Amino acid sequence: MKILIVSCCIALGVFALSCTTESSGQKPLNPNGDSELALLMRLMYEDGMEIREQIRKGEKPDIEFDFENIHTAQATDPARMKTPDFDVFAASYVQAVQAYKNAGKAEAETYFNGIVTACMNCHKSVCPGPSVRIKKMFL
Repeated sequence: MKILIVSCCIALGVFALSCTTESSGQKPLNPNGDSELALLMRLMYEDGMEIREQIRKGEKPDIEFDFENIHTAQATDPARMKTPDFDVFAASYVQAVQAYKNAGKAEAETYFNGIVTACMNCHKSVCPGPSVRIKKMFL
């Protein structure tokens, strides 16, 4: 589930990078800078890939970052990103993360893949660019 959430965040992060302006201490990937949403999605991806590997080892790691920030993080182009559709996809992602958190160790892979699926569904509709990266998170 954490992996799924992280995967979604990563996917959203890649998407946000193409749509954001706010910068962090990292070198911006977007010529306009990196927004809060882009940075969050990058974190989601990075953590998702780590969670994915831990699940492969038979563990069920916790999701550490504040995944619910997906609702409030600033995007580069809020008019494009913060739409009713995005809100529905973000809520679906949060539900997938909660399901992962409530799942047992034996169900970790299934619920993590649910998180990744939530990310893919949003990116298919809102910003397809990061989909190739997101697919790598599936177990």
